[in-house]
Amino acid sequence: MNATTETKQETKQEIKQETTSASTKTTPIKYKRILLKLSGEALMGDRSFGIDPEVVQDIALQVAEIVKDGIEVAIVVGGGNIFRGINGAAKGMDRATADYIGMIATVMNALTLQDALEQLDDPIPTRVMSAIAMQEIAEPYIRRRAIRHLENNRVVIFGAGSGNPYFTTDTTAALRGAEINAEVILKATKVDGIYDSDPKKNPTAKRYQSVSFDHALINDLRVMDATAFALCKENGIPIIVFDLGVTGNIRRVVMGESIGTYVGGSCEVN
Repeated sequence: MNATTETKQETKQEIKQETTSASTKTTPIKYKRILLKLSGEALMGDRSFGIDPEVVQDIALQVAEIVKDGIEVAIVVGGGNIFRGINGAAKGMDRATADYIGMIATVMNALTLQDALEQLDDPIPTRVMSAIAMQEIAEPYIRRRAIRHLENNRVVIFGAGSGNPYFTTDTTAALRGAEINAEVILKATKVDGIYDSDPKKNPTAKRYQSVSFDHALINDLRVMDATAFALCKENGIPIIVFDLGVTGNIRRVVMGESIGTYVGGSCEVN
């Protein structure tokens, strides 16, 4: 075999290796820093109250999967599976007191998620940050510290809402998302997106593939409350509403797949 033939074969081998390497590369990540909004009800599964350990385990595994891809993850969790402040107020409780009790419920959920992530076979480091001082179990919320945790590949779980009554955890998600410079808010729900009417009552309801902030507000689509929408709109943070019940959906969203409904673009109906 002469030198020319050897050179040609080596060149072919290099091209083949480069092609193989390119073909095995993973799909490019669309979002590098996300804020995942979980309702308290999402942790219940099919239960009527409390926490379903299997659901929490599945969420932890989905979050761990994207953290290992290098995605920075912050989480805001609600407390409706334990206590809803607005319901307490409706039954005669002082509204502020009821909301504070609801905030404490969110810390319970945050600690549950923290434990699930750190008990995995390949543990994920986490920090729970509370807007209400609970120094024995959580760090106080400090914006710069939260960002530093994210940069160090720790999952940051925000508990106790915004620390103020009369504000929902949806508003907290928008607020924290803006503070930490999140690229997107992922609102995990029990439905696969936003519809033009209730799909349970209207079998012909159509799902939006994307919708503008203005359209969602004008048509009262109730994805998030108006304060949360205003914060997201002003700060240019899109919201993606998707079904948490389908395992792997969190990763599909951050990889840019068309999952659920994108809030912040033009109006498109499936």
